[in-house]
Amino acid sequence: MTDFSDLLLPTTVIEGLAAKTRKALFADIGSAMVRAHGLDGDAVARALSEREKLGSTGFGGGVAIPHGRLAGLDRVTGVFAKIAPPIDFEAVDGLPVDLVFAMISPPDAGAEHLKALARVSRQLRDQAFVAKLRGAGSADALYALWTHDHARDAA
Repeated sequence: MTDFSDLLLPTTVIEGLAAKTRKALFADIGSAMVRAHGLDGDAVARALSEREKLGSTGFGGGVAIPHGRLAGLDRVTGVFAKIAPPIDFEAVDGLPVDLVFAMISPPDAGAEHLKALARVSRQLRDQAFVAKLRGAGSADALYALWTHDHARDAA
């Protein structure tokens, strides 16, 4: 398993997010990016929405990886959210989405962006890991799963 502490902070992992639409979800992700990185939340939401217009980032099994690019960043960063109840994402399998790993990258982070996207995608195709995410009852437990912080996971 890969450690994702380079992409996530404890404050960018959200459990029980109650967004009813992708637009609301992207606004919530923008708010998390404001708190964690001082980014413009509306610009984050717009970047995610613009990419989503090209095609849904819901890749099946209740999982989506929305991503976008935004000036003012010095590295790829992310937000992980467990959504309750799941929302329609126009995913390839038609299933609603309850697990979202959103990524925002600098405009010039081509290879870095693709590598991070591939890492996240690989991890979210692991059915055992996805089951653990769905079973986690707190943001701390989710963060521990993504970062191997087993002391937090046991708490």
